[in-house]
Amino acid sequence: MAVEHKVNEKYINFASVIDDVTLEQNAKTSRMPFIYPHLASMPDAHLGKGAAVGSVIPTLGAIIPAAVGVDIGCGMIAVRTRLFAPDIAGLNRRVLREAIEHAIPLSAGNNNRSLTDSARLRVEELADDAAAAGFDPASYLKGWRLQLGTLGSGNHFIEVSLDEEDAVWLFLHSGSRGVGNKIAQQHIRAAQNYCGRRSIDLPDRDLAYLEEGTEEFDRYIAELMWAQKFALLNREEMMDRVVGCFSAWTGEAVQERERINCHHNYTEVEHHYGRDVWLSRKGAIDASPGRPGLIPGSMGTASYVVEGKGYAPSLNSAPHGAGREYSRTKARRTFSQEQLRKAMKGIEFRDTPAFIDEIPAAYKDIDAVMADAKDLVTVKHVLRQIVNVKGN
Repeated sequence: MAVEHKVNEKYINFASVIDDVTLEQNAKTSRMPFIYPHLASMPDAHLGKGAAVGSVIPTLGAIIPAAVGVDIGCGMIAVRTRLFAPDIAGLNRRVLREAIEHAIPLSAGNNNRSLTDSARLRVEELADDAAAAGFDPASYLKGWRLQLGTLGSGNHFIEVSLDEEDAVWLFLHSGSRGVGNKIAQQHIRAAQNYCGRRSIDLPDRDLAYLEEGTEEFDRYIAELMWAQKFALLNREEMMDRVVGCFSAWTGEAVQERERINCHHNYTEVEHHYGRDVWLSRKGAIDASPGRPGLIPGSMGTASYVVEGKGYAPSLNSAPHGAGREYSRTKARRTFSQEQLRKAMKGIEFRDTPAFIDEIPAAYKDIDAVMADAKDLVTVKHVLRQIVNVKGN
């Protein structure tokens, strides 16, 4: 059986390793009056803004913007190629890493100087969607168009990996970038103002919510859905560029055997326990029956390609990664660049102290997380990185 610890009638915890602060944060969220049927805390859960990262929050008639997350639509995309390790054995992986770093702007604040043809088409589609939704993304971020096809920083990455059969995979993690963050922050403030005007008593200011049937709610949903699509297309654009770099590196066109693109910070309407609910996955993936999904480990550890089992108590959800054990500040105080080099042995990466806070030891053991998730997903492939690209 999956690890299940029922904290109260509206809170199920699936983590065998979780700190008391995160337990209390999720218990507090679960007591909000519109939670139905219960909050599910994933195996990788850790402290977050308002609601913990790694929580699945079903609500009736309301949404908590901070419980969706500030990187709206953040998620993963992976492509399985037809090549195997022997096909690329003699090639210089540093050349590929540097080509990817040149093709895709990395780090916060770095945007495209111009748009590729594919990015232009995607941006035009997004502009039309925004107009139909009644808002202008430029009111949030003037240069939003030039952000499509950019990685960002933190735990976002691009990797080339090998699975258990030595098949080559291309893998990346990113979201809706600055424009999505600004949309999220605006609606978190709107929810706080909404609750404040109605003198609603909140256990945490970041658990402020918007109620269905109000203008504020409708505006949030319209812009939320747009940001989720931006994130999805942002990953598609970057993956197309990675595929191009990989093709140039190998000297042959990439034949894709499989492509998976999934969110892990998002909201949508789903049916659970007899009711339609707004289901917010803040650091969790859809693990409905047969649904393909991606669960990355930390920098230098395994990642997993999975298929959902549709486990009802988890609200058809599964973890989205390893989950942090050390804050970025604490990781920088605790670990060294030499320890990072040792953890990344055999992996082509940019050797810089900027990545110390992303060292695998700053995260939970991904294998322990997956053990807790054994009833939530079936593991289809286990990936090990051979090339890693990150922003500072």
